[in-house]
Amino acid sequence: MAAFTPHRASDSENCSSSNVQQRLQQVTHAVVVIFLEFFAWGLLTTPMLTVLRDVFPQHTFLMNGLVQGVKGFLSFLSAPLIGALSDIWGRKSFLLMTVFFTCAPIPFMKISPWWYFALISVSGIFAVTFSVIFAYVADITEEHERSTAYGLVSATFAASLVTSPAIGVYLSGQYGDSLVVLVATVIAVADIAFVFFVVPESLPDKMRLTSWGFPISWEQADPFASLRRVGKDTTVLLICVTVFLSYLPEAGQYSSFFLYLRQVIEFSPAAITGFIAMVGILSIVAQTVFFGVLMRTIGKKNTVLLGLAFQLFQLVWYGFGSEPWMMWAAGTVAAMSSITFPAISALVSHSASPDQQGVAQGMITGIRGLCNGLGPALYGFIFFLFNVELNEGEPMAGRSTASTQKLVVPGPPFLFGACSVIFALVVAFFIPERHQLAEVKTCTANKAGSSSAAHAQNGSPLAVPISDTEDLEPLLQDSVM
Repeated sequence: MAAFTPHRASDSENCSSSNVQQRLQQVTHAVVVIFLEFFAWGLLTTPMLTVLRDVFPQHTFLMNGLVQGVKGFLSFLSAPLIGALSDIWGRKSFLLMTVFFTCAPIPFMKISPWWYFALISVSGIFAVTFSVIFAYVADITEEHERSTAYGLVSATFAASLVTSPAIGVYLSGQYGDSLVVLVATVIAVADIAFVFFVVPESLPDKMRLTSWGFPISWEQADPFASLRRVGKDTTVLLICVTVFLSYLPEAGQYSSFFLYLRQVIEFSPAAITGFIAMVGILSIVAQTVFFGVLMRTIGKKNTVLLGLAFQLFQLVWYGFGSEPWMMWAAGTVAAMSSITFPAISALVSHSASPDQQGVAQGMITGIRGLCNGLGPALYGFIFFLFNVELNEGEPMAGRSTASTQKLVVPGPPFLFGACSVIFALVVAFFIPERHQLAEVKTCTANKAGSSSAAHAQNGSPLAVPISDTEDLEPLLQDSVM
């Protein structure tokens, strides 16, 4: 019998190695989907600014904020529903749907600009790719691998922006915006085809069959009902408020920063693409190297706090910086702040049960979608309020004397964002550690009593006593229970 022991050990090791390789391959699928989608949109950085100026010549960024606001609000409304449905019907079909509708407006940039902006607004209903991707990654990875996988996915977003804006500027200068839109459309179609033909389903059949026995209610998919449940759970409330306060300035910054560099700081197009590439490369390093080390050494909560501290520093620097070198220096800090969202996603995923990953990530993505609507409009309004015009083509020398206040505070919206991040830091500080969360769950489980035991006989992770539904934590349920 002893002679067979090494053989059995070898078989076990081979099986384990095969499982790891399979998980790595499936994470690669998620990485490719994210890269292609945002690479296609990155190509359109310059053409998008041109279309914005042509369609909305007056108060360009106020109108951009309105368009993005509709998109963000629709994303906020739809994210919980899409996340909950993907928990039941699987990730692939919803991943295909989100990628298709997110990329659908691209060809209309040249076909009909008005239809382009209309479709961008409506596409917010399905613009929750990150929600489905993070749930997909949670399905295919072990808990100890999840933080690294989230960092890799987030780094892929940064990697897609390293070269795509520069390529878009080059193609636009040599061949015109029409070719750029065509190339972006082809890449978007390739992404849709990749999801359809290559990406496998991640949610196990047995989990989907179990979930089918307990279909979701409209209350579960209602974003406002989710917000009401959030208020009854301290941990979920703290996480969601942190996401809102930290991502609100980030969304506004992303919508206006490139044109701000060009018009106020007087960056050349080449300098802007170089800046994007630098921040993208450093973000990849931060999210693949430093992120994993920080998660292992200081933990999820402290990683979130560190990321918020970097974000606060770079926003203050952007707000008071008036020279190009200041922007370059602040960009290095901005790259380190990119660890915040994958750390928050890992914190949520670490606490949510396997069958609730889509709901949890959908809720976080929905809040980010709301910020994507409020942030651009808020930044545009503050720029307008402080007489910092961002309309393309207005020379710096031709501005009024009143606008010379920009020499003291060139970027007022960034200082507002810094104030928001200060509040986010304070809120995040009170997010409890995992063992504290487990204690709350234990008390809640005891409170449910024998009714929970009766429902447990159904063998479903979704089975909860109807009378105690409001007492149970809606999202952060311990995966070991």
